[in-house]
Amino acid sequence: MNELVTAYKLARPDGYDFHTGKTIMYRNESYPHTVKCPLAKPCEFPYETCTKYVLHASENPNDCFVGANIPCSAYKVEGIPVCTEYDKMGFVELNVLEEITDLDKLFGWKYNEAVNPINPLLIRTGKPVESDIELLKQWASVENSVRASVQDSVWASVWDGVLASAKRSVWASLGDSVWDSVWDSVRASVWDSVWAYTGSLFPNITEWKYVNHEYGKYPFQPAVDLWKKGFVPSFDGEIWRLHSGENADIVFELETTTNK
Repeated sequence: MNELVTAYKLARPDGYDFHTGKTIMYRNESYPHTVKCPLAKPCEFPYETCTKYVLHASENPNDCFVGANIPCSAYKVEGIPVCTEYDKMGFVELNVLEEITDLDKLFGWKYNEAVNPINPLLIRTGKPVESDIELLKQWASVENSVRASVQDSVWASVWDGVLASAKRSVWASLGDSVWDSVWDSVRASVWDSVWAYTGSLFPNITEWKYVNHEYGKYPFQPAVDLWKKGFVPSFDGEIWRLHSGENADIVFELETTTNK
């Protein structure tokens, strides 16, 4: 374990390490520069990953989300690993070669939209038109498979931590006050729309599990289209509704005899 490797490191948006937020600064006015683990003990082996005695980096940038989150900053680094575990490596020191600013390209998914997700309730809209109602009907036909499909499909493509980070960002965009006042009885179905929108942030995935769909076509796009037009669907077991506006007003209802 003595060969120089090139890898990637994620830090907080201000450049500091995720672990303490104040100990190691990866951003610099000039590159390359060297950062060292302040607690490294070269005379004591073996080193182990997931400890405070090493710096962590991964060859696949999406594997860096073990211990990191979004928003973040990203860096290309090189060093000699003193320990490895699965897709994670530990280093006593790292040469920081450059900061990577195009994170959509780096990760292969829509990082910038995940950090700044669309809030459908802030889109000014009126009553739905016929095409919107058709989207609602299409969504109703696939909605019950969205959570398992998005979770397992995204996990297989990148890493579960990426999905969790993106989903938290989308969920938070809707605002706690809306959830507290409106969604108590239909929270699960609104969550499904959150899952659908989150899944759309990963266009690199061409096959989605547990649902029949055309190859390369996102099967939960109807919910995403409604989301981007300012509508959030909900279902209470009997009636589908479309909500719109900052107060999540009900602007349409569709009775159905089909249960989940």
